[in-house]
Amino acid sequence: MASRRELKKNVNYIAGELFMECLVNSLYVPGTDKTKADELMGRILSVQDEFISRISHTEPGNVKGFYKKFREDFNKEVDAIIDAIGNLK
Repeated sequence: MASRRELKKNVNYIAGELFMECLVNSLYVPGTDKTKADELMGRILSVQDEFISRISHTEPGNVKGFYKKFREDFNKEVDAIIDAIGNLK
């Protein structure tokens, strides 16, 4: 299992990459809906805050289950954001 510090860095990195992809689509891809892109960027930032906060407050007693659920939830949320980026037009 990775340390909390490494896990936070990974969450920040992934959120930063998703945010940058959305920003590039908004600025440079013609036909992109700017308001949808702005809403999606706000969603990315809130997801980042939520998951960083979850890392900081681990459930005592069920650490393995906590991180398994964390990973599943994070992957599901990232997949949803990637799909939303693909549908910005």
